[in-house]
Amino acid sequence: MEPDDEIYANGEADSSNSRNRPIISSEQLDIEAYAGLYTGRTKITRLLFIADQCGQNNNTVMQMEALRMAYEEIKKGENTQLFRDVVHKIDGRLGDNYGMDSAWCEMVDRRADQRKEKLENELNAYRTNLIKESIRMGYNDFGDYYYAHGSLAEAFKSYVRTRDYCTTSKHVIHMCMSAILVSIEMGQFTHVTSYINKAEQTADALDPNTVSKLRCAAGLANLDAKKYKLAARKFLEVGPELGNSYNEVIAPQDVATYGGLCALASFDRMELKNKVIDSINFRNFLELVPEVRELIHDFYSSHYASCLDYLGNLKANLMLDIHLHDHVQTLYDQIRNKALIQYTHPFVSVDLHMMANAFKTTVASLEKELEALITDNQIQARIDSHNKILYARHADQRNATFQRVLQTGSEFDRDVRAMLLRANLIKLEYKASRKP
Repeated sequence: MEPDDEIYANGEADSSNSRNRPIISSEQLDIEAYAGLYTGRTKITRLLFIADQCGQNNNTVMQMEALRMAYEEIKKGENTQLFRDVVHKIDGRLGDNYGMDSAWCEMVDRRADQRKEKLENELNAYRTNLIKESIRMGYNDFGDYYYAHGSLAEAFKSYVRTRDYCTTSKHVIHMCMSAILVSIEMGQFTHVTSYINKAEQTADALDPNTVSKLRCAAGLANLDAKKYKLAARKFLEVGPELGNSYNEVIAPQDVATYGGLCALASFDRMELKNKVIDSINFRNFLELVPEVRELIHDFYSSHYASCLDYLGNLKANLMLDIHLHDHVQTLYDQIRNKALIQYTHPFVSVDLHMMANAFKTTVASLEKELEALITDNQIQARIDSHNKILYARHADQRNATFQRVLQTGSEFDRDVRAMLLRANLIKLEYKASRKP
């Protein structure tokens, strides 16, 4: 145990030795700064997700801000169907400047039809001439066209069709990355995993940046499947070369948040120290999200009250994250349970009043949490409900020592008998071979 661990093993710091690190107060998400982390379609889908969540929570101000930004972002592209959906959601609440722009929709759709016809003619000509590279480019252009207009299923089919016309490893990687991008947008994470495996089979064409992108995609796929330990490992493997190069899917801040929370929920103490806190690579990501960095350090140092405060302050904003939303409560429950287990582990008995104070909860609520963990065999203890004390059930060390001695003696006896039998067999066989 580290010296710092011993000082705070009971989850509370000495008031005379305050760390002077104020807990960051719960602040409303800065939607503009958040949206600025992303580009492309994911920027719009994240804004719409925030608008939907805020609408359910009756936070009209944030909902309208997200819809306004989504409206402006969509008009930079060519997805008229998504534009109509956003206008319907705004429903005139932002004034005339954010209403239906029929002229823009007609112009974009007319241009889209012309481009599609041109792409079809070009692709038919390439097929007639049997030029593999041109056919590959033709399907790829179709994929880009469908993706820009929101037809994700068609975009996926077009990207996948390029596979038969790939002539180099780089072409295969490009096909896989395009298929992964669209699959993430569709939420089809089985496809994501499949194309990650395909890309990794062409290791000769993988540069460090592409490897980091694949690690991010694999992390998201494992997160979606609720395989939090695998997700944490993938996010922790992301290299600093990622930078802002994958903003159409994930921001570096997300790598820190997703990886940090998944690691807290699933790693043991040793793994948390070696793979997260001492990781030079991941430390660069954690610097981007100081709250996550601090709560990880607090958890490892057994400052549970401070750690849980950080988690509580982050929760509202994490619930607005499109990938993390469905997992926040599960991750929080697992982190809290681990904190309860770690708190009780060093002690023979624990005063529930002190423990409840450390975890900022009531004794009654704490008892219920501990009962669940004892029933699940995660804590070996019993609760004295009258005196409000938790007693650890440690194994009888004396009896265990005697049992080990008896077992060792039995194994020694068996081994000696086997050796004597082997020696006698060799001796008899030797005598039999000497007879004429």
